[in-house]
Amino acid sequence: MKQHRMVDLQSQYKRLKSEIDDAMANVLEQTNFINGPAVKSFQSNLEEYLNVKHVIPCGNGTDALQIALMALDLQPGDEVITSTFTFIATVEVIALLKLKPVLVDVDPDTFTLIPEEIEKSITSKTQAIIPVHLFGQGAEMNAIMPIAQKYNLSVVEDTAQAIGCDYKFNSTITKLGTIGDIGCTSFFPSKNLGCFGDGGACFTNNDALAEKMRMIVNHGSKKKYYHQIIGINSRLDTLQAAILDTKLKHLDNFNQRRQKAASWYDQELKNIEDLQIPSKSSKSDHIFHQYTLKVKDGKRDELQSYLKENNIPSMVYYPVPLHEQEAFTEYQDKDISLANSETLSSEVLSLPMHTELTEEQLKDITTTIKRFFNHE
Repeated sequence: MKQHRMVDLQSQYKRLKSEIDDAMANVLEQTNFINGPAVKSFQSNLEEYLNVKHVIPCGNGTDALQIALMALDLQPGDEVITSTFTFIATVEVIALLKLKPVLVDVDPDTFTLIPEEIEKSITSKTQAIIPVHLFGQGAEMNAIMPIAQKYNLSVVEDTAQAIGCDYKFNSTITKLGTIGDIGCTSFFPSKNLGCFGDGGACFTNNDALAEKMRMIVNHGSKKKYYHQIIGINSRLDTLQAAILDTKLKHLDNFNQRRQKAASWYDQELKNIEDLQIPSKSSKSDHIFHQYTLKVKDGKRDELQSYLKENNIPSMVYYPVPLHEQEAFTEYQDKDISLANSETLSSEVLSLPMHTELTEEQLKDITTTIKRFFNHE
């Protein structure tokens, strides 16, 4: 049996090696490493895949979020509502731009923002909402978008963990990241669509926002040496674009492989009393960037140790919610309950999840978990 890995990028590369090597060799032959043809090709193909008018490639997923907020012309002190149960990048960029992050609680089953908690947190200073499509499925966009429209708020979707996921928005099936004003994603190697370094992108159907974001990623410039606005330097390099363009053709298959592995986990683990398998939204597909269990009765850390003893990796995403992080002390609001996120941080445990999981590996993982719970 192959060694267990949380993410097996090596095996995926070997399976796609000839395609990826050819794409990289073509860039090396052309030596057009910045804004080369592969960047334009990937941008165009991703626009078609997502059915969105504009894709703006950039340097990484954190930059994508910052670029999106910069394009909205928010002012210092403006408030942006988002999740406390997510990776730091979502909130970090808000603080970096001198905006105020307003952290709200998540649904204990889907791990995504509770729409009612969003509405409770809106003030006269609120300007935007960042729903995080966590672990591979969508936040409640059918409820979030009407709230945003009611209060005239911008919506920036954090789609770093859900690229390619279908969502039933009203009565139409659409891709996550294309519902709000701007969608953002990361192409970090472990993502469902990952490159071999850093990369990211913004998506929008708004022509004016697209033009502004293209300027922002290029030092605030449309024409070299002429700068209309303050921007940053955040480009997706051509080698990474070539890799992504190649892997984009396989993205639906990648997601299907993850779903197949998740189905195995579900079937084998669903009857263990102290575990809760991932819940699935009625409106969103789930493409399992992570397969995240909830482990009850304080047994999470003991289970993780047992898995490690049996050479099975696992991860806790996220051990400390953002409202309890030292970096965000000044934004903590003691009057708002974030109890769901605090409980989740003590319960969640993610199992190995990637496109190359074998039946033998899945059987070993689930058998080991059942042995821990005396459920063989």
